[in-house]
Amino acid sequence: MNGREVMNIKKLHPYIYIIFTFFCVILIGTILLLLPISYSKDYISETSVGDYIANSIFMSTSAVCVTGLSVMPDGIVTNMTIFGKAVMVLLMEIGGLSIITIAVFFFSILGGKIGLSSNFILKESLNQNSVNGIMKLVKNIVILSFTIQLIGIFINWYPIYEYTKYLGEANWGKAFLMSVFHAAASFNNAGFDVFSADSMVVFSSAEYMNYGISTISMVTINLSTMLMIVFGGIGVVILNDIKNSKFKWKMMSLHTKITLITTLCLIIFGALLLKLTCKDMNWMEAFFQAITCRTAGFQTYRMSDLTPAGTIVCTFLMIVGASPCSCGGGIKTTTFAIIVLAIVYFSIGKKTKAFNRTIETAQIFKAFVLVSVTIICCVINTFVVLLIQPELGLDATLFEVISAFSTTGLSKGITTDLNIANKILLSFLMFFGRLGPLTVIGVVNKNWLSPSKELIKYVEESVYIG
Repeated sequence: MNGREVMNIKKLHPYIYIIFTFFCVILIGTILLLLPISYSKDYISETSVGDYIANSIFMSTSAVCVTGLSVMPDGIVTNMTIFGKAVMVLLMEIGGLSIITIAVFFFSILGGKIGLSSNFILKESLNQNSVNGIMKLVKNIVILSFTIQLIGIFINWYPIYEYTKYLGEANWGKAFLMSVFHAAASFNNAGFDVFSADSMVVFSSAEYMNYGISTISMVTINLSTMLMIVFGGIGVVILNDIKNSKFKWKMMSLHTKITLITTLCLIIFGALLLKLTCKDMNWMEAFFQAITCRTAGFQTYRMSDLTPAGTIVCTFLMIVGASPCSCGGGIKTTTFAIIVLAIVYFSIGKKTKAFNRTIETAQIFKAFVLVSVTIICCVINTFVVLLIQPELGLDATLFEVISAFSTTGLSKGITTDLNIANKILLSFLMFFGRLGPLTVIGVVNKNWLSPSKELIKYVEESVYIG
């Protein structure tokens, strides 16, 4: 690394690059969605100027932050044109993979050389410990991501075609475009859909026959959507490690092992708890919601029908979210796993371990800081939203705020009732949640390039806790 590159890296924190690129993409997306060709004529004529601008900001932020919350009164399918939907797909892809990853990928394909400073920013963006092999990882991420989505497009093409037949406009071309949108929203854990304002309820195992959809099509689109959500929520970094280890458990990294075990446990126990708390929910819906609640935002079971206990289960799953280096949000599966392990080992007076490896104390500390910031942030924002619109109610507002922060996109039905101030507030919350509290907090760390060396050390003294 030459002197100039070192100076450039020291000059600007890599987290600032990450935050700035996300902000710029949201801004460009907002400008594109402000264009009249993005919306239907009815939507434009029925929407005030203030709401039109606020809605465009909200939708752009929701797409880039792969959240899935929508302020469109009748859903994207009715209110957005083909151009608007195309913009949303582009924003979801950029938000899921990050503009830095995509730009570097295409730049390298065209023969450009990536400097060490750019590699360093990539390392931070992808949460890697080293710049070694970073370009190979970027190429694998982009190729695997689009390959999975391409497979999903063709698998769901016919089930969606059956749905267009119910609409009375059977069209293979339209079904294909809808499948493209659905694949992007599924893999990137965005949760937007082009079926109805009721999300994927038309494909639920309780209602599919009412829409002229065959059993095999219903099962196909449910399973393929769940798989794409899981792959996107695990992250291509994990998928790449599984591929490199030749699917041998012993060769996988500790991070991969913890992620896979935690993900599997959350899906199984999440589905069991949802089935237990919501008696009218069948097993297909239970597993679908257990998966989608962890930042995807689709629903085959209406959130308004959840019991209070079922709401708690979904809220917990939203808070945990997906995995690091993935398309999803939340505190992440590894954070949750480390906290559980730390509590268990603290209770027996031993150092925290997993798979014959000791977890670093610094990682445990970061996990608890992340959870603490998340709780504080959600409580404060719920308070502010209710201060502005007390008529929304505590339960629905808390659910909405956690959904926005964890970039899940599920709602109790109050998103379209938000006023301009709360739309902007939740836009900032989605932005903060997608970047991650540690990324935003890390910007103020002046010693990020090297370990902090304090000149003055104070005497340690215990403080009573608990």
